[in-house]
Amino acid sequence: MVIESPFIDHLGAQLVSATDGTSEVVLTLRPEHLNTWAVAHGGITMTLADCALAMAARSLAADGIGVVTVEMKVNFMQPGSDELRATARVLHRSTTMAYCEGEIRDSEGHFVAKALGTFKYMRRLAVGREVRQQRLRSDPSARPGPSDG
Repeated sequence: MVIESPFIDHLGAQLVSATDGTSEVVLTLRPEHLNTWAVAHGGITMTLADCALAMAARSLAADGIGVVTVEMKVNFMQPGSDELRATARVLHRSTTMAYCEGEIRDSEGHFVAKALGTFKYMRRLAVGREVRQQRLRSDPSARPGPSDG
């Protein structure tokens, strides 16, 4: 299994493992990942958590099925430095959703953050096609529902 995200690739995060509802993702921090106090920026920490939780959820899905984040909560415990390692596991899975938890520790083993998230299983979209076009209703006379934008 691979992460398959240009953004995560750009950050330099590496998938260590993703199997049986668990995952591990590691990121060696670079200067552009740091905040003004020279520790991991909160956005980097949250992104790494999101990636690890999503990969844990994906590890239980069939080929051609991906996940999207429905909601996520992160509690920051202390600053992270050098290398961040995110571990995650699925706590509950239904046919359409997965509820996951994870934590991030730095290279010295310090507890950096705790994350909880809900992920929706979705059929993966065809590569190279416009996302909006793929999401169009097949019936042109269909009317949007109250939650459609």
